Amino acid sequence: MFNKDRWLEILEVLSSNMFRTIMTAFGVFWGILILIILLAVGKGLENGVKKDFDGIATNTMFMWSQTATKPFKGLPKGRAYNFKLDDVEAIRQNVKGLQYISPRNRLGGPGQNNVIKGTKSGGFDIYGDYPEINQQETMDILEGRFLNYTDLNQRRKVAVIGEGVKLSLFEENESILGTYIKIQGVNFLVIGIYGLKSSNGDLERQQKKIYIPFTTFSQAFNMADKVSWMAITAKDNFSITQLKENIFSIIKDRHQLSPDDDRAVGHFDLYQEFSKIERLFTAIRLIAYVVGILVLLSGVIGVSNIMLIVIKERTKEIGIRRALGESPWSIKVQILLESVSLTIISGMAGIVFATLLLYIMNYILELNGPVDMFANPSVNLGVVFIALSILIGAGLLAGFLPAQNAIKVKPIDALRSE
Repeated sequence: MFNKDRWLEILEVLSSNMFRTIMTAFGVFWGILILIILLAVGKGLENGVKKDFDGIATNTMFMWSQTATKPFKGLPKGRAYNFKLDDVEAIRQNVKGLQYISPRNRLGGPGQNNVIKGTKSGGFDIYGDYPEINQQETMDILEGRFLNYTDLNQRRKVAVIGEGVKLSLFEENESILGTYIKIQGVNFLVIGIYGLKSSNGDLERQQKKIYIPFTTFSQAFNMADKVSWMAITAKDNFSITQLKENIFSIIKDRHQLSPDDDRAVGHFDLYQEFSKIERLFTAIRLIAYVVGILVLLSGVIGVSNIMLIVIKERTKEIGIRRALGESPWSIKVQILLESVSLTIISGMAGIVFATLLLYIMNYILELNGPVDMFANPSVNLGVVFIALSILIGAGLLAGFLPAQNAIKVKPIDALRSE
């Protein structure tokens, strides 16, 4: 079946009319090229969007207190309330499936000049945090260390600063660890410098943050047991989207809020937003496959039409082969192999050309720097194997009808044809 003579015959058939072969192959070449480029561009968009989630635990919800919008148990609507540290413990004890609960406080911001170092000053976001926050919003500790529970338990006046703070308050070659900065009149020892793993949002703003122990923040800035907001992360086999209603119920019960008051507790469900993005890009991949396969199908139809013409041109040859005793199955296999060979050769050329285009695209992106919402357009080996499977299937499909027509030819009728 796979002997040398058969493959020499295939080569002769494909090269006998080179222009026709090239024009026929172009349809398959173009279809597989479009399929791979569409999938790669979709992956580039997906990488760009998901890059904003780098370094963040996506199974996370951020929750803050708002005002009551409904009266409840004699209490009026419009009243304000604050989360307390006891709320954190109540959630931890009563909601199963949570991995981290990080109470947070914040003050300051750009333009307030709330931090002083020597003769320099600046406005920065100051966060009172627990050590777990570094598992939820992952940072690269470039020098020193991050906060730990000893810092919290002893209410140490220590701070971890971002690279943006370093550039604003310190000289280029100045030693930073072990020096003091003054936050709203309170001295803090710098124990670490962080850089972000993600470019989520405004990178410069993100790296102009200062982290201090939650307990120290509460004591130094008169917050008592108040909690401004919480970062809550579920375990891997749980969904924070499914757990959040239980969390809201605990908060409403503890603060005398109506169970029907859906606006009393503010939140941002990162997992829910991430899931929407996952569904969006699943749809984009599906569309890319559909469009690519439809374009490829048009090329397959072209191959099938050309194979019908080739069979017509070789009617007498087929009749002679039948008369000499060649089986219909052998002739059918020959036609199918010719069709599959044409589609695979043209399809592989499309894969190689698409790979070259993607290499050039990634080189340009690397040369010119990152592009918003687009990064590293690529396809994995699985997509290449799928493309090869499509090519083989397309070749068989393109050759099936011509092969059927070929074996229907009676030897005597074929020999009479001109």
